[in-house]
Amino acid sequence: MEPQTPAGTAGDPVARPPEDEGRREGRTAPAEASLGAAADGACADALWELPVEPAQRRPQCSRCSRPQKVCLCPFLPLHPLHISTHLYIIQHPAEESKVLRTVPLLAACLPQDKCKVKIGRRFSEERDPELSNVCRKSDTLILYPGAEAANLEEFILDSPTYPSTIIIIDGTWSQAKDIFYKNSLFRLPKQVQLKTSISSQYVIRTQPTNRCLSTLECAAAALSILEKNNYIQETLLRPLQALCSFQLQHGAQIRLSKEHLLKNGLYPKPMPKNKRKLRKMELLMNSVKI
Repeated sequence: MEPQTPAGTAGDPVARPPEDEGRREGRTAPAEASLGAAADGACADALWELPVEPAQRRPQCSRCSRPQKVCLCPFLPLHPLHISTHLYIIQHPAEESKVLRTVPLLAACLPQDKCKVKIGRRFSEERDPELSNVCRKSDTLILYPGAEAANLEEFILDSPTYPSTIIIIDGTWSQAKDIFYKNSLFRLPKQVQLKTSISSQYVIRTQPTNRCLSTLECAAAALSILEKNNYIQETLLRPLQALCSFQLQHGAQIRLSKEHLLKNGLYPKPMPKNKRKLRKMELLMNSVKI
C-alpha cells in the first residue's frame, strides 16, 4: 500500500493562483508599455522629419483669376472697355480669399489705369496719399446708399462738375458699413446711390435684401450711367452670368435673399436673441432699408 502524500506537498503539481499570474504579467507590463511609447515617439519624430510638400493650387488664368479649367475669358471683352471714368474699389481683406468673387472679373474688363483695387479696413492721408487726394477732389463720388445719398442719375444732371471718379466698397454689408463710417476720407466725396428695381444676377450668393447687388453689378450700373453707354453694363454682366451658370450646372443652388426667406417663412436658422440683430431681421421683413 502506497503511502499517502499530504495535500500541498511537493509531490503534487499545485495549481498557481490566478492572481499570481496577474501579478507576474503586471510586473512586465510597464516595461512593455515604455517600449511601446518609445517606439511611438520615434515614429512621430520620423514623421516630423519628413519633407513637407507645399499644397498645389490649380493653375490660374492670369486675366480672369479663375482656374484654367473653368476660365471665363471667352465671356470677357476682347479688349478692355474704353471708359473715361476712374473706378476705385475699396476691398475688405476678407473678400480677397473668397473663390467666387466678382472684382477680378470686373478688373479684367477695364483698363488697368482706370480700375484700381485698394485692400484694407482703414485708410488715411498718411497711409494712402493717392486715395486721400482722390477723395478730396470735387469730381469724385462714392457709391454708398443712405439717407444723405443722392440718386446718381439725377445728380449728374444737376452737377456743375461732371464726375470723373467713383469709389465703390467691396465686402459684405456689415464690412462695407464699417469701412465707410470708420474712415473719414470716404465721407469727403459726394455720396450717391443707384435707384434701381432690378434683382441681383449673382444668384449663387445670399444677399440681405432683394435690392442688393454685387460689386460688379454696382460698378456696371454706375459706369453705364456715367459713360452714358448701356453696352458697358451688358458687357460687364456677361462674365458674371457665365460664372453663375457654370456653378449651377455643377451643384450650386440658387440663393434667395434673406429678406425673401424671412417674409415667406423659409429662413432656416432660429431668430437671433440679440436685440440689435433681431431688430435688423424685423426691418428686413418689413422691407425697411438698413
